[in-house]
Amino acid sequence: MSKENLSEILEKLQSDDHAVLKSLFQEHYLSVCKSIYRFVKDKARTEDIAQDVFIKFWEKRKKLNITSSVAAYLHRMGTNEAISYLRRQKHFESEEVIEYSVPNNLVSGESEMLQSELQENVTDAINSLPPKCRAIFQLSRFEELTYKEIAAKLDISVKTVENQMGKALRVLRGKLRGYLSMFF
Repeated sequence: MSKENLSEILEKLQSDDHAVLKSLFQEHYLSVCKSIYRFVKDKARTEDIAQDVFIKFWEKRKKLNITSSVAAYLHRMGTNEAISYLRRQKHFESEEVIEYSVPNNLVSGESEMLQSELQENVTDAINSLPPKCRAIFQLSRFEELTYKEIAAKLDISVKTVENQMGKALRVLRGKLRGYLSMFF
């Protein structure tokens, strides 16, 4: 693809030419699917992610800065989306959901007191985290942001978010271990 052809495509995209998107979709959809499938290994999920790639490509059309080729750009988008999908899956699968139940033999007054005490201990444990670690934990657990969204919001790397979340969970498990063991 020549530079003139690339600039022509970008110009058409920026002027909201749906025909050029349709043409790019028809030309590159299969190769984007192949690049995604290398990671995801699920045909239906691959197709969903590939469609998302083209939707995001269209949404970003006014800000695109493609220096190589549209094919390479779409391939990279597909790879990035596949990796993001896998990270989200890993995040949801590895998240520990702490469920507890108050033993049936406790009367409601005792269970309310225990629940209140648990809430206080959880709040104290969260407040004991270092400020950056606490902020990341709260964005993840209370605002339900993805690691990527947290990284963008705090202008840090996704790896830093992962490390800080690991640290937060270790600290919280340690501080709440003795208290929570009576509920299991």
